[in-house]
Amino acid sequence: MKVSTDACVLGAYADVSECKRILDIGTGTGLLTMMIAQRNQGVLVDAVEIDEGAYNQAVENIGDSIFRERINVFNSTIQQFQTDNLYDLIVSNPPFYQNHLQSNKSQKNLAHHTISLSFEDLMASVNKFLQPNGTFVVLLPMYETSCLMEIAAQFQLFPQKQLQIRHRQNSKILRIITTFGYSEKQTLVEELIIKNPDETYTQDFKELLREFYLIF
Repeated sequence: MKVSTDACVLGAYADVSECKRILDIGTGTGLLTMMIAQRNQGVLVDAVEIDEGAYNQAVENIGDSIFRERINVFNSTIQQFQTDNLYDLIVSNPPFYQNHLQSNKSQKNLAHHTISLSFEDLMASVNKFLQPNGTFVVLLPMYETSCLMEIAAQFQLFPQKQLQIRHRQNSKILRIITTFGYSEKQTLVEELIIKNPDETYTQDFKELLREFYLIF
């Protein structure tokens, strides 16, 4: 699986400062989980991944890292995942193609389509495992974000802040990172521009990813 820029932004942006236990739904190869562990030296992370190949890669990647003692990876759907833990933070970069043609590659379908994890199931799982004062941070395109917000409201989970990600100034919104919580408040909307007109990275992007991108 490729390392996507927006997934790196999610890992660098989500507020992990006060967290003791975090759940990553759909960890893929473990990138997001390890970024979280790097940013909070005391946090314990549970990572769930349905695809066996991605799960094995995550186990290998995390096992080779200095964070291996603080991360547990489970080869399971979130619907079947069982734990007695509640989490201060739940993060997810979930499958989101709801109305697109599917690939003939089953692994790609699992990663990109909601056939394996509907938004209804995702929010039911978040509601099940989230602490009453916890937050859920999710990365989605704009249309899918609006769909998820409607479903989240049914669980009394409300958008508290959003980061709109654009490739360049005035270009379309590529992705939105939304932070949900159980308290309803006015949503704080922020913006991240990835590149300048000359294709160099913006200062905001450099500052956010400096601890993870060697080119900075």
